[in-house]
Amino acid sequence: MVQLKSHAEIEIMRRANIIVAEVLQKISEHIQPGVTTAELDERAEQIIRKKGGVPAFKGYGGFPATLCTSINEVVVHGIPSKDKVLKGGDIIGVDCGVCLEGFFGDSAVTFAVGKISEDAARLMKVTDEALQKAIEKAKVGNRLSDISHAVQSHVEQQGYSVVRSFVGHGIGKNLHENPQIPNFGPPGKGIRLKAGMVFAIEPMINSGGSDVVVLSDGWTAKTSDDSLSAHFEHSVAITDSGPYVLSQI
Repeated sequence: MVQLKSHAEIEIMRRANIIVAEVLQKISEHIQPGVTTAELDERAEQIIRKKGGVPAFKGYGGFPATLCTSINEVVVHGIPSKDKVLKGGDIIGVDCGVCLEGFFGDSAVTFAVGKISEDAARLMKVTDEALQKAIEKAKVGNRLSDISHAVQSHVEQQGYSVVRSFVGHGIGKNLHENPQIPNFGPPGKGIRLKAGMVFAIEPMINSGGSDVVVLSDGWTAKTSDDSLSAHFEHSVAITDSGPYVLSQI
């Protein structure tokens, strides 16, 4: 079952997601060579708690940090560390979640560290574009797989691969709710979209093959071929007037 949210509940989720967006905005100011991912994580937690929220990821399934910080070939779920120092030319996916008044917000952005290669910049651009195209399909009356297909068709036309091991998800009183939202598949399949549904839509795109491996820490997922990966995510409410991007300031 997909839980429909009331207008009042969506507005609480909007406030949770505004905190997420503000964290990502503030973190972007500190993404530069020489900074550790642990420093980014500490700043994020301070901001969240100051604004009355609770870090959604910290302790979730045993995850030890506030942010997921995924550098270069890491797709998702990279663990912040004092040993992970950003270098010029890196790209880093930063995923953040917040719980506020019993509801969750979730968003991710991939950032450039200093001057990056044209290939890395293009990968980031195409992944962000895929997210925007997916959001355009988050409309009453469409099918769930219309969102999925929008990602896959755009990404593969540009010569990239869609990660299939990890998917988007519903969000609300829980960080992860039904339905799962793959970033691939034919259009016109799955549930019919209704007002009140809220989804975390999150393309994860590789410059090489689509396969990933999870490292021995049980969390960090990287590309099997060590190719670069980018990740963008927004929490989106489906309304009668169109997609409402909750995690966008």
